[in-house]
Amino acid sequence: MPLDHAVIWIDHREAHVIQFNESASESEIIHTRSKHTHLHHKAGAVGSGHVVPEQSYLHEVIEAVASASEILIVGPSSAKLELFRHAQEHDPSIAKKILGIETIDHPSSRQLLAYAREYFKPIDKMAAKSVLLS
Repeated sequence: MPLDHAVIWIDHREAHVIQFNESASESEIIHTRSKHTHLHHKAGAVGSGHVVPEQSYLHEVIEAVASASEILIVGPSSAKLELFRHAQEHDPSIAKKILGIETIDHPSSRQLLAYAREYFKPIDKMAAKSVLLS
């Protein structure tokens, strides 16, 4: 049975990717190769003080979920939006599979999987209903 759903929890240092279906799941952690640590904006400094994730990191995360039918991106920071924009620009076929972007803090893997399963329940019910009606 294929693992048709995927959830990505991402920040600027790492991404937790879980692909799953009703009864099984597989997870992996992808780390950035960037040496930048968390930056804070200093008064009088030029720029936002934010580190932009390296493109190869974002591409690796997107490629990890290429086989999924439906994708949810979550995380505590702007990295989730940067990942979505990267997908739109560089991997539009995968970007079309992204059904949601949510802000959540730092869940455990078990909590992340439970959150994603709850998120996809209504979507799965609608898909099953449309199959029955056709």
